[in-house]
Amino acid sequence: MYSYWRSSCSYRVRIALAHKSLAYTYHAVSLLAGEQTEDGYTELNPSKLLPALVLADGTVIGQSTAILEFLEEAYPDAPKLLPEDPLARAYVRQAVAMIAADIQPVQNLRVLKYVGMDRKIEWGAHWIATGFDALEAFLAKHAGNYCIGDELSLADACLVPQVYNARRFGIDVETKYPIIARIDAALNEIEAFKAAHPDNMPDAQVSA
Repeated sequence: MYSYWRSSCSYRVRIALAHKSLAYTYHAVSLLAGEQTEDGYTELNPSKLLPALVLADGTVIGQSTAILEFLEEAYPDAPKLLPEDPLARAYVRQAVAMIAADIQPVQNLRVLKYVGMDRKIEWGAHWIATGFDALEAFLAKHAGNYCIGDELSLADACLVPQVYNARRFGIDVETKYPIIARIDAALNEIEAFKAAHPDNMPDAQVSA
């Protein structure tokens, strides 16, 4: 898997791979150095984004949510991250979209560079808070121990990386979003989530 330690999209996939006990080789791509725009990587992933998952036969899958869904379907005997109940599945996918479509894209690096890095904290914090306002209200209706009830799901794999980002942008998650904070704390006690944490990635010590 092509990844960057602080890429929240890569972080989601790392959580799922660890949860399912699926071994993979980690290839670091530095977003700060612009390695995602170099020819070698863009041949694999023309969107110039992370992550990219290369299968044993050379097939490449980009976009974290597509990879997450693929892992669910390709490894049915591995621990699941989608519930059996259709309505619960819909709620999981709704939470995933709230994070992966509504919040994360407008505060990622390429958007921040376009907006202006001098405004990055203001911009990122605004859009994360806007999204978390909605997500907190949604979780008030659907959360149990985790995002949707008491079973781990793709929503949880997406939540933890976004909370990690929120703190980097100076958001007081514990005070403003108690449900999000409670679930995040519980998830970060799980071994798969610990294993996928940015600080545990091989490129963490060489990246800013």
